[in-house]
Amino acid sequence: MSERRSGLAVGMTVFAGTIMIMIGVMHVFQGIVALVNDTFYVAGEEWVLQLDVTSWGWVHLILGAVVALAGFFVFSGAVWARTIGVIMAVLSGLASFAWLPYYPVWALVVIALDVFVIWALTAHGREIAEPV
Repeated sequence: MSERRSGLAVGMTVFAGTIMIMIGVMHVFQGIVALVNDTFYVAGEEWVLQLDVTSWGWVHLILGAVVALAGFFVFSGAVWARTIGVIMAVLSGLASFAWLPYYPVWALVVIALDVFVIWALTAHGREIAEPV
């Protein structure tokens, strides 16, 4: 007996993939800004993970491209794509946590969205691949 897939679960998975693409593109934009104008971001306090802005630029640029690519693959519903999606959302959240001294509000928003992506892909991700 086949269970009917939930439209809400599929919608959450599609939303998670879309959010991953958006977060990835935003990471890329942050990386480009940090590489082009390294005085744009200024850290207010000394933090343990404070790096050179140019280094953070490369981290965000590369991470963002991979997160956005993983977001596209989430739409396939394949187990490997969801696994990579969760891993990339974790890495995005960690990078955003380390980015707190430079852009605190945006970093917290990205962390919250990454938590949602992880939840959606682990709780409802398999339903996007099931036949109607």
